[in-house]
Amino acid sequence: MKKWLSGIALMTAISAHAATEASHQLEQVWFTEGLRTPESVLVHGSGDAKILFVSEIEGQGADADGKGGVAKMSPDGKILNQDWVRGLNAPKGLGIFNDKLYVADLTEVVEIALDSGKILRKIAVADSVFLNDIAISTQGEVFVSDTRTNKVHRIVDGKAELWLDNVTSANGLKVIDDQLIIGAGEQLLSVDREKNITVLAKGFASGIDGVEPVADGEFVVTCWVGLVYYVHADGRLEQLIDSREEKINTADLGYDPDTGIVYIPNFFKDSVTAYRLVKSGS
Repeated sequence: MKKWLSGIALMTAISAHAATEASHQLEQVWFTEGLRTPESVLVHGSGDAKILFVSEIEGQGADADGKGGVAKMSPDGKILNQDWVRGLNAPKGLGIFNDKLYVADLTEVVEIALDSGKILRKIAVADSVFLNDIAISTQGEVFVSDTRTNKVHRIVDGKAELWLDNVTSANGLKVIDDQLIIGAGEQLLSVDREKNITVLAKGFASGIDGVEPVADGEFVVTCWVGLVYYVHADGRLEQLIDSREEKINTADLGYDPDTGIVYIPNFFKDSVTAYRLVKSGS
């Protein structure tokens, strides 16, 4: 069920915590309830065909209970098909390559046909515990983080391999050119093909969850506890949301560069909120 800005007591609490002297702001566009523990939002398509994929844990975040799935929403906040895919365990990060959706699901990456929602295969990731986010290169390499083992794995031609170890609380991932961006605990890292690591930003008040590039060298980053930051190219952090006191989680966000809309799943509040990212005074 969708609710607009007026009369939304829940999200008013979030707005009250936005930075007052900031160069960027998040202006709420819509708020939709009725999801089932949404963890990640992925924007796909263009024009009238654009949709949002939303991973729904529904059960517990670390349980192999078969309750999870992927829902489809419209960019204006309508739930189109909440049961598009069901029978997953605790699905989290999402990625698309060609005509397939890839979902991080505890110890497997699930490959799903975009046209039908049919599960094509489940790719086991050896020694994994809590697969969390996914990013896919232009060559089709599927990178997946395992937060609880501090690792990033890579899947090529359906086979998983360890790609990077000792990455503290590895979570949010994004591929930009030949760099893998990693939200690693309270640091945002960039890792090149030779696995050289550069710290892009640090000092986040909690572990990073989602990462989305919004400009050259600049990002919007969420921390699951209820924090959203704008990260400038020089590493400066600008807090946009702090909803920790109200216990409104800000999980793995999606971003639409065409519209400047940020989509944030609120996890235990069973909702997704859309914001427009704007510069202050614009």
